[in-house]
Amino acid sequence: MNVPPGLANAAAWAARTAARRGVRALSDDKSPFGIRLRRFAGPVAYQKKISHLRVAHLTDLHVGRITPEAVQRAAVDMANAEHPDLVVLTGDFVCHSQLYLDQLVEVVGGFRAPTFAVLGNHDYWSGADEVERALRRAGVEVLKNRHTVVTLGRDHQRLQILGLDDAYTGHARRDDAVKGLRRDIPTLGLSHIAEEADGLWRHGIPLVLAGHTHGGQVTLARLHELTLGKIGGHRYVHGLYGSRGQEKPSPADGRGGSSAMGAVYVGAGIGAAVIPLRIGERGKREVTIFELGAEPGSFEEHHDEQEPMPGRKPSQAKMARRAAAVVRKRLSRERRDLRNGGRDGGP
Repeated sequence: MNVPPGLANAAAWAARTAARRGVRALSDDKSPFGIRLRRFAGPVAYQKKISHLRVAHLTDLHVGRITPEAVQRAAVDMANAEHPDLVVLTGDFVCHSQLYLDQLVEVVGGFRAPTFAVLGNHDYWSGADEVERALRRAGVEVLKNRHTVVTLGRDHQRLQILGLDDAYTGHARRDDAVKGLRRDIPTLGLSHIAEEADGLWRHGIPLVLAGHTHGGQVTLARLHELTLGKIGGHRYVHGLYGSRGQEKPSPADGRGGSSAMGAVYVGAGIGAAVIPLRIGERGKREVTIFELGAEPGSFEEHHDEQEPMPGRKPSQAKMARRAAAVVRKRLSRERRDLRNGGRDGGP
């Protein structure tokens, strides 16, 4: 096989080759494109205020040339088949470019429930304003450091949804997001970066849904915990962390249970930004369903709450470099648009 030179070209070639073979060659089971459907109960805090609401969580769609559109559409179909009361999307809608914004509109416009979203680092790198406009065209409400109250379900139950803007590129403003937050209405938090949950729990938000890590994509021999946790500095790599408020026995090693004041779930995502390879159960693409109002342990779940990794906050110098990258990419787009007469030709 003649693989094109260069990482980006090789990744695109791999995606096209997989698409020609039905993409299912990347999966070792009969689920569409290896997408897992995982179901969890919400924290016990919701039981006092919600009889039942079903929330579908998807993240990191990465609509673009790396991931075939059929994969994202299959994820939308899987979510719709669960008849959720609410769909939430936690960032990274694009992949290095604005060329696929019309495709993004078609994909996310396929959800058949009220849909809310926050942006991720790829959205800022490619043009946050343009991505946000595309999402709004599709009927998706984007929450940038703010919250809103919605009425959902047959019983017309109220839920407060808080969206934190992308923390990776330095756009998260927690104080703005929680301003005026009502304690008499249950709240669900959204953040592209899961580590922001630590600060949101202190404001009475019992569950935060996040993304960004793709679950590591390759999770054999716990490789994702090494690359994303120990090397990358993430406390939360994939899955459920913290506490949903139920009584749990202390671990056998005597360390005691988690002292977290809430729970956070890191989704493995749907798309890819570089190479669409996923190996290992934890790295599979996923649609996650949360049954708010259900008792944790009342049905079988994929896994229990996990202890977090030690984690490491990014330095001020690193955050400055990330912010500078957003500006640099925006200026590059503007220069290219001038040359192309306003047509976006790339990232």
